[in-house]
Amino acid sequence: MNLTSIERISNILKRQPVDRIGLFEHFWSDTQSAWTARKNIKPGENFADHFGFDLDLCWPFNMVADIDFVDEVIEETAETRLARNGNGALFRTHKLHDATPEHVDFLVKDRDGWERFIKPKLTPDRRRINFTAYREAKEASRKANRFFAWSGVNVFEIMKDVCGHQYMLIGMAEDPDWVRDMADTFAKLTVDLQEILFAEEGWPDGIWYYEDMGFKHRPFMSPRMYREILLPAHKYDIGFAKSHGLPVILHSCGFVEPLIPGLLEAGIDCLQVIEVKAGMDLIKLYQQYGERLSFMGGIDVRTLYTNDRAIIDAELESKLPIVKGHFGYVLHSDHSIPNTVEYETYQYFIKRGMELGGYN
Repeated sequence: MNLTSIERISNILKRQPVDRIGLFEHFWSDTQSAWTARKNIKPGENFADHFGFDLDLCWPFNMVADIDFVDEVIEETAETRLARNGNGALFRTHKLHDATPEHVDFLVKDRDGWERFIKPKLTPDRRRINFTAYREAKEASRKANRFFAWSGVNVFEIMKDVCGHQYMLIGMAEDPDWVRDMADTFAKLTVDLQEILFAEEGWPDGIWYYEDMGFKHRPFMSPRMYREILLPAHKYDIGFAKSHGLPVILHSCGFVEPLIPGLLEAGIDCLQVIEVKAGMDLIKLYQQYGERLSFMGGIDVRTLYTNDRAIIDAELESKLPIVKGHFGYVLHSDHSIPNTVEYETYQYFIKRGMELGGYN
């Protein structure tokens, strides 16, 4: 059996027989710059082409409330930039390297701010959609026979950019109807925009949602809060995809194990990225859910930091022979590859992973 990447990933998401496990990865932009400087890859080269990945993603939506707002720079140094965006949120970003932006302040701190400043602007304006980027990415994926997924942030990720984790989580405890309204509003906007895009440019092979709902050893909310506040929104936008036969991959950094039953109820087909340092255990999750859920990730990226092949071997050999059992696994680190990982190390990681991930 020799499958195309579209066939392979489609089968993996249904846990049906394949020739080998899947292959995909995320990288910090610093890594591409470093490997380009060392002449390991060509300038601007597509990593999916270079490494033979099975997936392509395209993130074509702008979910900022005021799409006409020009970022207001408050302060700028040689290393950082402090600016207010179209959500009224004040973020400090790093200019010299990739990093999560620092959340400094938010215009929206409660229901009143949401209803006054944000909600009225959340209309399915065509200008929110990058039709060209989607079209070109879809065409490139087709030529390469790669599985193509529309990608974007789901409601929890969007809300934290509007009011920050602190105010959102306080709201979940003190005014859950407000947070539920935000989640439902963003889920509806997402589906409205998807309907416009897919009607004009065609359907993808699947949907990829980013939704970081955990931190170290804890999710941001209890399973009960998830079910009461977020699950209805997830059922709506994930349900839209599933009603059209599209599999759904959900990315979540952090510890989200207690939320998995709810995510399965929402309809996800694959959980990514299974962050080891946050407490996620790929083998445990596979043993508990492997017949119902596919997995992507769960390989401790810190083993690649070492650039030590024996350490990488030990990590891969302890996991891949087990988790490939139900045909539902895609090789991926448990985060993103930084520039401290040597190009040759990452090549070896793929080579060894594919050796262990083949099916006779």
